[in-house]
Amino acid sequence: MRQITYTLLLLSLGWLGCTAHRGALDYPDREAIYDRPLAEMWPEVREFFTRNQLPFREDQGSMVLETDWRQEFGGSKISGFFHRYMVVGRRETPTSSKLQIFRITKSLNKTLANSGNQVDWSPTRAWDMGPRGPRSEEEKDAYLAEPTQPQSAPLTSSEDWEEVIATPRGETSFFAESGQGQRDLVMEWRVFREVAPLLAKEENAPKPVRVAKAPSAKEAPSQFAVECGLPIIGLGKQAKPGAVLLLGEVHGTREVPRFVAQAACQAMVAGTPVTVGLELPLENQGRVDAFLDSQGTEADWLKLMEAPFWRSPYPDGRGSEAMANMLEHLRQLRSQGLDVDVFVFDHPKANGQQREDAMAATVAFQVESSPQRFHVVLSGNIHSRTKKGLPWDPQHRPMGLLLKEKLDDVVALDMAYATGTTWICSVDSKGVKSSLDCGVREAKGKDNGSRFFVHTWDSVNSEGYHGVFYVGSVNASAPAVQRGLGRPGADDNTVHPASDQGSRVAFVR
Repeated sequence: MRQITYTLLLLSLGWLGCTAHRGALDYPDREAIYDRPLAEMWPEVREFFTRNQLPFREDQGSMVLETDWRQEFGGSKISGFFHRYMVVGRRETPTSSKLQIFRITKSLNKTLANSGNQVDWSPTRAWDMGPRGPRSEEEKDAYLAEPTQPQSAPLTSSEDWEEVIATPRGETSFFAESGQGQRDLVMEWRVFREVAPLLAKEENAPKPVRVAKAPSAKEAPSQFAVECGLPIIGLGKQAKPGAVLLLGEVHGTREVPRFVAQAACQAMVAGTPVTVGLELPLENQGRVDAFLDSQGTEADWLKLMEAPFWRSPYPDGRGSEAMANMLEHLRQLRSQGLDVDVFVFDHPKANGQQREDAMAATVAFQVESSPQRFHVVLSGNIHSRTKKGLPWDPQHRPMGLLLKEKLDDVVALDMAYATGTTWICSVDSKGVKSSLDCGVREAKGKDNGSRFFVHTWDSVNSEGYHGVFYVGSVNASAPAVQRGLGRPGADDNTVHPASDQGSRVAFVR
C-alpha cells in the first residue's frame, strides 16, 4: 500500500516525463509528506545530510538538527552572507511524517542591519531544544509532534519560530540579534526526492540531479555542496536551456548583481549551464575571460581593473563594487567546477539606434552559438524593453525588441524594488545638460518584502516587459575604483580579506 501511495505521489507531482532542471528548480506549492512514521524517517534524513557532506549537530531525541554555517557562493571571500539549515521532523499522523527546513541567513555587513541589532555568532544560541529532565511516554510523543525550547533560548516554542518565519524581514536583516529564518520548501523537496525512494525501497527511484559541470573541470561538486542562497521564487520557470532572460536594471545597487549571481548559481546547481551577459564595453572581454580562469589573486584583480571602463569620469553604476564582486562570485563558482561563462556586449562608441543594433547582434551571436545554455542578460532598463519607441524617440527599437524578433525564447523582466538608494548619473544640480552628476540617489519603490522573486504577467506591458524581478530594498554601490584598486581588501577598505588576515573577513563599515 505504501509503495502504491509513493508512486501516486510521484505521478501527482509530475515527476514522470519532467526534465531534471525543472523539477529541481521549480518552487513547490505544497509540503512533502513521507509515508513513514517520524521515527522511521528520521535516520534516513540524518544519513542524507551526512552523505551530502553537510555537517550538523543534533539535539538527541528531539528530531531537530542544525547544520554548520556555509558561506554563500562556496569559497567566495566577499559575499558576506552565511547560511545554515535548521531541520525539524514533525509527525503528520501516526503513520506519516514531514520535514520542515528553515534556512537561517546572517550577514556581517552592518550597513544592511536594522538599527540597534547586533550579530550573535554563538553556536549554542537556540540549541539543545529538548525539554529538561525525565519525560513520560505521553510527553515524549507530544514533544516529537511539537518540539520546544528551553528558557535560555530566544524563542520559547516552535510556534514562535513559525511566527518569525511567516513574517520575515528577509535575508539582509536581522532577528533577535541574529540571522533571519525562512522556510525553504525547495530544500525540503530535494531531501524528499532522495530520501523517500530509500524509505519505500524503490528500485527505479529518480537519480540525484547532476550540477552543470564545466567542460574543463575534472570533477564537479554535488548539488548540495554549493551554497547559492535562498531559492529565488519563480526562477525555475525561466531557467532552461536555450532561454534568454533579459533583466532591465537601475544601475548602481548591491542587490541586482547578487540576484544575478544567485540566479546563475541556482540554475547550475539544478543542472543547467549558464552564460551571463553584462553591459560592459566589448574591449573588456579578454580581461573578463582571464579573470574568470584565474586564481583571483591581487595581480589578477589588477589586470581586470586596469581597463579604462572602471575609471570612467562618469561612473554610472555598471562599474560598481557590487559588479566587480559579482565577477568574483562567478569566478569562484567556475573554480569549483560549475559551468558558468560571462560575455560583455556594450558598444560605447556607437550612439542611439546603432548602439542598440550592435548590442543586439552581439547578444544574439552568443545565444545562437550556445543554444544549450541559459542566458541571463543584464542591462539598463531602456535596452531590455521589447516594444518599439521611447518618450523622446517613437521610432527607437531597443535591444530587447531586436532580440525578441530574432530569437525564439526571450523573456524581459523589469527591476522591482523597495525604496532605498542607488548610484546613478543624472543631469547636475545646476541643470547643465552637458554635464553629468554621479552619486548616491534615493530610489523610490514599492515594498513587496525582502525575498528575491520573479513574477510574470499574462501579457507584456506598455514598455514590452513580461514581468518583474524583485530584489527588496536597494542600497547604493559605489564605483569599484573608489573602493580601491586591484584585489578588494588590499588595504583599500573593501570587503575582501587582506593577505595577512588568514580566515578573518573584513566587511564594509
